[in-house]
Amino acid sequence: MLLIKNGRVIDPAAGIDETLDILIKDGQIAEIKAKITIDSAKTKVIDASRLIVTPGLIDMHVHLREPGFEYKETIASGARAAARGGFTTIACMPNTNPVNDNRGVTEFIMGQAKKANQVNVLPIAAISRGSQGKELTDMADLKEAGAIAFSDDGQPVSSSLLFRRALEYSKMLSTLIIDHCEDLELAANGVMHEGQWSVKLGLKGIPSTAEEIMVARDILLARLTGSRVHLAHISCRGSLELIRWAKENNLPVTAEVTPHHLLLTDQMIADYDPNLKVNPPLRSKEDRQALVQALQDGTIDVIATDHAPHAPDEKDTEFDAAPFGIIGLESALPVLLDRLVQKKIITFSRLIELLSTNPARILGLKNKGHLRVGADADLTLIQPQKKQTIDINFFASKSKNCPFNGWVVKGMAIMTIVGGRIIFNALKK
Repeated sequence: MLLIKNGRVIDPAAGIDETLDILIKDGQIAEIKAKITIDSAKTKVIDASRLIVTPGLIDMHVHLREPGFEYKETIASGARAAARGGFTTIACMPNTNPVNDNRGVTEFIMGQAKKANQVNVLPIAAISRGSQGKELTDMADLKEAGAIAFSDDGQPVSSSLLFRRALEYSKMLSTLIIDHCEDLELAANGVMHEGQWSVKLGLKGIPSTAEEIMVARDILLARLTGSRVHLAHISCRGSLELIRWAKENNLPVTAEVTPHHLLLTDQMIADYDPNLKVNPPLRSKEDRQALVQALQDGTIDVIATDHAPHAPDEKDTEFDAAPFGIIGLESALPVLLDRLVQKKIITFSRLIELLSTNPARILGLKNKGHLRVGADADLTLIQPQKKQTIDINFFASKSKNCPFNGWVVKGMAIMTIVGGRIIFNALKK
């Protein structure tokens, strides 16, 4: 058994923000109350005074690269990075090699996650075979094998008919479609946001409209089919206006934003740092401000990292030639705590809602994302006043393409508990 004492427990699902004890037994939460006394010598006691105890963080958008690109990241290294960042559950996208479009790959991912024995790893399977956007996968078989949701992330489903069919099948299966919203013809091989800075820097731009058009299409198809759609890594103000309209009309649409789109802008690319190259691109200051406002007013449901590892030699090239992608599992919580919570832009409870409560609800994880008796004992302990400098040299991830390297921040995950097991512990002995 494990007893966590005297922690400030924050659980948005239950509306809790108070000092409580939590008893964990057999991988589940057994008791929560102000004072718990256990006589058993077999119970490990953790003094959580001055710490914040939350439901385990959930990242519903990561890339683990295995199978096929193990030199960038493996399921084991990605799971360790997640644990160090305070995440107890991660959902991995299907753009591996081979693509996760069949039962064999899904089962392989789950097997590797079991061997890693770290955080919960939930496979997201492809919508279309090979993520080519031409033929639907066997979604029923993939769900049976363990797929938690479906997406062709990185390769948007351009065919509206195929996307409609995917939504219809997902509704029958009571599962979720996640879409990367991008009109590839409008994006036209751009490498950054189309605006004044792309002109100044002489780089080909990706207009906001390339995202907005697909967001509008997905919303309308959700209305047509009555199926749930989750819009990945929203980056611009126009998309938010469309999502607000969808929610005002009670359509089954949810949306996420990344830490880098919340905190960084296209102007920062002035030094041509390839670690700032990401898709969708970092947008304008006005877009960034609109995303922050959308956190405050509830338009955005989730913060997800879109953890996209690349080997150092791939990123160590000119901006045009570098691959898109930013890693975020180990930096997300510290930068969000420092730049949003410490500055009172959002509350601590709202952050946990975005990082745990809502992802669990959207993915249908009934025993996660809250701290109720009987729930899975997945918890994150946070030291809110702990100062640190983000240093990629100490990351568990195999890749180092983090634009937050060198940032001095306040707040970090100090312990990560999965199924009652302590899998990361930075508390002083």
